[in-house]
Amino acid sequence: MRNPIRAAITGVAAYVPEYILSNAELEKMVDTTDEWIVSRTGIKERHILKGEGKGTSVMATKAVEELLAKTHTNPLDIDLIICATTTPDMQFPATANIVADKVGAKNAWGYDLNAACSGFLYALTTASKIIESGSANKVVVIGGDKMSSIIDYSDRSTCVIFGDGAGAVLLEPTQEDIGIIDTIMRSDGSGRIHLHQKAGGSAMPATHDTVTHKLHYVYQEGQAVFKFAVTNMADVAEQIVTRNQLTPETIAWLVPHQANKRIIDATARRIGIDDSKVMINIERYGNTTNGTIPICLWEWEKKLHKGDNIILAAFGGGFTWGAVYLKWAYNS
Repeated sequence: MRNPIRAAITGVAAYVPEYILSNAELEKMVDTTDEWIVSRTGIKERHILKGEGKGTSVMATKAVEELLAKTHTNPLDIDLIICATTTPDMQFPATANIVADKVGAKNAWGYDLNAACSGFLYALTTASKIIESGSANKVVVIGGDKMSSIIDYSDRSTCVIFGDGAGAVLLEPTQEDIGIIDTIMRSDGSGRIHLHQKAGGSAMPATHDTVTHKLHYVYQEGQAVFKFAVTNMADVAEQIVTRNQLTPETIAWLVPHQANKRIIDATARRIGIDDSKVMINIERYGNTTNGTIPICLWEWEKKLHKGDNIILAAFGGGFTWGAVYLKWAYNS
C-alpha cells in the first residue's frame, strides 16, 4: 500500500529591505526609549521598504525569484501562487497575480489570503490540501507585508512593533514520511474590536475625514491582544504536539510568529522545549506580520535536516491563530 500524498516544503527564500529603523531613531520620533521597547517586545530594529510606489509585491517578487533560482524551478511549472498579506499592493488585482506576472509564472493561477499574522499558516494549510488532492504539483506560498504603509509613526504603541519583509516557500507532493502532517486553524471574529484598521474597506471607504483622523492605520488595544495571543498561540501549539504524540525531545524546532518575545517564550514553555530549539529573530526584524515564519525558516534553513519535527505557530488580528506540524523535507 502506497503512502498518502503529502505537501512538502522543498525550498524557502526571503527578502527584507535594506533600510533599518532602529530604536534609537524611533526615540527621536515618539516618546519612547530603547529600554522600554526591548523590555516589552524584544525588538531592537526593523527593516522598512522605502521608495515611491513600492508595495508588498516588490519584496514578495524578490523572495520568489530567489526561491525559483535556488530550487532550479522553471516559473512556467508553477501551478498556483497564494500570497498571504494584510497589505496588498491594491484592493485588486491580487498581489499574487502581480508577483506571478513579475516572475514569469504565466501558467499559474493565484490569489491573496488575509488572516492577519496567521495568514501564512492559513495559506500553507490551504496549499497543502490542494496538493494532497492532486490538483497541483508546484505551489508557491508567500507571506509578506509592508506594514510601514499602515503604521502611524506618531503612535508609540504600534510604530515600535512592526517591520516590512516577505518570505516564500515551494510546496511539492511527496509520498515519503515528510511534509505537512497536521494543522489546526482557529478564528474568533469577536476579537476584531481589539485589533483592526478602521477605514479603507467597504464599511468605511476612504474620505478626506478618514485620512484626516488617521483611520487608515493599525488600531490595537495592546493588553487585550497580548492576553488573547499568549493564551491561544500556546494552547494550539500544545494541542498539535499532544495529538501527534510529540515530546520536547522529538521536536527539533518551534517556529513562532514574531510578534512579542514574551508570547514566544510562553509558547515554548507550554510545549516544554528549550530556548535553543526556538527560532527567534524579532530583535532584528520586528513583526513583519505574514513574513515572520518564512523569514525564520529562511534564516535557519542550513540548520534544518530532513525528517526534523517542526512546529509552526501564529496568532493574528481577527482574531486568528493556528499551528502546523511538519517534517522537514531536505538537507541544505
